Amino acid sequence: MADATTGLELRSTITAEGRLTLSLEEVAVAEPGPDEVVVRIEAAPINPSDLGLLLGPADLATMRATEEPDRPTLTFDVPEQRLAMVAARIGESMPVGNEGAGTVVRAGANAAHLLDRKVGMIGGAMYAQYRRIAARDCVPLPDGASAADGASMFVNPLTALGFVETMRLEGHKAIVHTAAASNLGQMLNRICLADGIELVNIVRGAAQGAILRDIGATWVVDSSAADFQEKLTDAVAATGATLGFDAVGGGKLAGQILTAMETAANRTAGAYSRYGSTVFKQVYVYGSLDLGPTVLNRAFGMAWGVGGWLLFPFLQKAGPEIAARMRRRVVDELTTTFASRYTATIGLAEALDPHILTAYQRKATGEKYLIDPTR
Repeated sequence: MADATTGLELRSTITAEGRLTLSLEEVAVAEPGPDEVVVRIEAAPINPSDLGLLLGPADLATMRATEEPDRPTLTFDVPEQRLAMVAARIGESMPVGNEGAGTVVRAGANAAHLLDRKVGMIGGAMYAQYRRIAARDCVPLPDGASAADGASMFVNPLTALGFVETMRLEGHKAIVHTAAASNLGQMLNRICLADGIELVNIVRGAAQGAILRDIGATWVVDSSAADFQEKLTDAVAATGATLGFDAVGGGKLAGQILTAMETAANRTAGAYSRYGSTVFKQVYVYGSLDLGPTVLNRAFGMAWGVGGWLLFPFLQKAGPEIAARMRRRVVDELTTTFASRYTATIGLAEALDPHILTAYQRKATGEKYLIDPTR
């Protein structure tokens, strides 16, 4: 394998002076151990969770670029009041990219069966030309599947399946989901349609609603409409949803969902209670599309909860049997239920092009970028 011992890797560094720098660094790729492989990365998606590490709390309006086309560098200012949020990473050159896929080009003695196989991987540092990784963190792709097919087989698919498993484990029967026309939201719709689960989709406009209706969604509510709260309450009442997953985070949406659940429950309440309905309502915040405060106008009684939800803590809590079942389903339905579509495929250097970065950091519905480090 020519030049396989070194490769470029995208790094994000924050200094104590409040500068965030994105750069391509040449790194050594060590020989794999007995239970490891070296993968030539051919596809890695840019997920919102990746942007949190890539750009952190930087002020994007301060972006400055070098003039080196092959090894570009971007620099941003980090406002002083935000530095405390990232104190633990000050001075650390951090690799980026949660998941990816590619071809195994070297394998240790106990992983020889993976040599020359295309695999999907999770474990960080995927925005790179090569990745040395434990074989247990690789999943062989089905015959005929491309690296692009397998690049997004972990974060979004397992998150969507995790929502459904959370619903079952906590005794709910239907789900409310925000920013619902996202790549993840479309997967969740396909899961719920296949499994007979009622799903209320909250979108931010008519175009997003059309995306979901085209794949068969029944309940789609537009948060920009004047009658949003009324329509949301009707959908919650019809489905019996008492569990919500909110990708937005900031603003009033989590509270609006809880209010709709409370109002729906009171429609069939047998008697008035000064403490509100006894039906327990839960909203989990799992994203930060809005970095502002989460506002709860408490009009939803006392039987409720708001918390955070992250994939890996959920998998640990759910246990190996549920996690294995979820992974098997992703592999079996990789190019159907869990298919991802990309706006554009870019190289590592292009990921540091100011115009391209401005586009992918918007996290706009229907716009998902894929990095191919071989370009």
